[in-house]
Amino acid sequence: MSEDTRVTAETRTEFGKGFARRTRAAGKIPAVIYGHGTQPQHISLPGHQTALILRKANQVLELTIDGVESLALVKDVQKDPVTQIIEHIDLIVIRKGEKVQVEVNVHLEGESAPGTMATQDSQTVLLEVLATSIPESVTVSIEGLEEGSVVRASDIELPAGSTLITDEETVIVGVTIPTEEPDDEPAEGEGAAESTSPAPADAE
Repeated sequence: MSEDTRVTAETRTEFGKGFARRTRAAGKIPAVIYGHGTQPQHISLPGHQTALILRKANQVLELTIDGVESLALVKDVQKDPVTQIIEHIDLIVIRKGEKVQVEVNVHLEGESAPGTMATQDSQTVLLEVLATSIPESVTVSIEGLEEGSVVRASDIELPAGSTLITDEETVIVGVTIPTEEPDDEPAEGEGAAESTSPAPADAE
């Protein structure tokens, strides 16, 4: 575990929207920890430090609460839809050696064959991994893939100790040749011919 994920939290006994607003105004983030049959524990996390940690997905926090240390996986982050300020965090208690299921981002690497286009159909895959060794992403190489090539979930090279939970047949990337947009413009000269046709003579 990294020292960057060590966080000292405070127990909170007050609840409600008013208290949550005061907590955020004080530079802290309301959070709740649950799991392993324990009673939900309501805490406040240091706002700036926690926001920096959460720039990466699936983070595990090394919490110190009232002098007691524990590990918790970030399960859900609620943000204001306009300001993107973190309003609340849900955490799940985990144990060292425990495995968890998490959505992991799929990162494409390289370029498909000239004249083709690679379309990513799935942005994430579901993996079962050690809670203390969650990968930030998995990489799929599309270098040189020809038209008609398909990369499925089963083709992904997984990190050591990881198990694929997503259906193996799930399409991650497909390679095609882009179709040209139909040209609705009039053929060259057609418009000009119409505009330069002599007007009919007025009947006498």
